[in-house]
Amino acid sequence: MKVLGSRELLADVLSKELCIGCGACVSLCPYFKSYNGRTAMLFPCTQERGRCFAYCPKVEVDLDEVSQKIFGAPYSMEPLGRSLSAMMSRAGKKAAGNNYQSGGTVTALMTWALLEKLCDAAILTGREGLNAVPAIVTNPDDVQNYASSKYTSAPTLEAFNRAADLGYSRIGVVATPCQVLALAQMRSNPMAKKDFSDPTSLVVGLFCTWSLDYRAFSRLVEGRVDIKDIKKFDIPPPPAEVMEIHTARGVIEIPLAEVRATVPNSCDYCFDMTSEFSDISVGVVEGRSAMNTLIIRTERGRAAVDAAVKAGYLEIEDMPSDNLARLRTAAGNKKKRALKKAAGEGIINTNGDSRSLIRMEPKNLAGI
Repeated sequence: MKVLGSRELLADVLSKELCIGCGACVSLCPYFKSYNGRTAMLFPCTQERGRCFAYCPKVEVDLDEVSQKIFGAPYSMEPLGRSLSAMMSRAGKKAAGNNYQSGGTVTALMTWALLEKLCDAAILTGREGLNAVPAIVTNPDDVQNYASSKYTSAPTLEAFNRAADLGYSRIGVVATPCQVLALAQMRSNPMAKKDFSDPTSLVVGLFCTWSLDYRAFSRLVEGRVDIKDIKKFDIPPPPAEVMEIHTARGVIEIPLAEVRATVPNSCDYCFDMTSEFSDISVGVVEGRSAMNTLIIRTERGRAAVDAAVKAGYLEIEDMPSDNLARLRTAAGNKKKRALKKAAGEGIINTNGDSRSLIRMEPKNLAGI
């Protein structure tokens, strides 16, 4: 991949409002910081090549190159990406806690991974008010404190960078698709370091249609609810068309049309709904609120799931074919919308001095 520096990152991503605030460029140097859901460049930097540019999921991402590193094969245009199997899952009897968003698969799996030393640290995302805040978690008992969906974009990979710098070498990460893509680039050793080793031991990707801009969402919620009273957020399946804010005083509903107005522009260019570059992807199951969709993508992901099931931390069932078909349709539609928009704006496979959002085989764009 082409690796440039922070000046190009500022010009191509931050200045064009393509930054999603994933945190991949934060805690690498003093120049980038996250604040209230936004990433800012504090001081000018003269480095011609930098990790900030190399890790960013919004500029010069070569999908075939990343896919070869992670899967040993070119990028797949399959709606769900490359996978080994798909099923339904939920937390098993050994998994403590009841603060699950749906089936509790992610909480149970990460608790087991820390207990069994598959991971020496887990990168999870908590919440302070409406703001999503990343954390380095090493105590298995603390994992359940980070359960439930946050919805606002989070600098999760800032905590990953800190964990790697602290010397953790078996890091488990729970991340959204844009964060998973950035992490895949980190794992690909784009700076060609001779002593490089992948510090991840398990990457669990979440399904995501969009995230919310913290500042815009705060303005929307302000006056409707006391932030201190919020317990969790939920978006019921269609035809509800509302976001539910569960509070100590009851449930407050906000029309989804108003919520979607706080989605950042960057989400329009995201082609991945199911975290295609993870080891395991987890989402909801339509019509089964107590179950998760579980997609296994790599051998280490399969080994982790099999061991967690055997230990009683996960339970799995076959996925109904109709549910899988609807998921494929939704993921495929998101992929087509994003690629069509990017292609229409000329930011795929650009030539000369122009940088590209992503690079991919031109044949994959046919028919979009």
